[in-house]
Amino acid sequence: MSFEIPGYQLRRGSRLDRALLLKFLSQTYEETAGTRTFFHLEQQVERHFSNQTPLWWVDPEQETLSPIACLWLGNAVDQQQGDRHSYVLMLYVAPEHRRQGIATALMHHAQDWANARGDHQIGLQVFANNPGAIALYRKLGYHTHSLWLTKPLTKT
Repeated sequence: MSFEIPGYQLRRGSRLDRALLLKFLSQTYEETAGTRTFFHLEQQVERHFSNQTPLWWVDPEQETLSPIACLWLGNAVDQQQGDRHSYVLMLYVAPEHRRQGIATALMHHAQDWANARGDHQIGLQVFANNPGAIALYRKLGYHTHSLWLTKPLTKT
């Protein structure tokens, strides 16, 4: 697996990165969904973050501050075939580092990881109001497999 973006380096995260993962998840949901309460994200990390759900960080080579991007992978089951496959739980690149190929390189890394473990597909969920991410995923060969529809309910 390779990650070659000049000026950046990839490193594997660990279970000790729980707080940083939560911070990146919070940033993602705040940007894309306007979410301001994050208790449910803490529960998601608690439920899903393990040695079976690898985490990678992207750091600038010349700085030692903090990571600027994150990739968190998990496992899912294809509801039609019943096969286990890789699932992108989160992909985030800080706004000032976008449009430099980092997300594309991380997605290639995710695909390499999934191939190495013998998966036949990789999946993800993307918010419909995130056209930049949708364009990236389509460019990388992802297609719509299903639609998740919701309807707000009024209390009676």
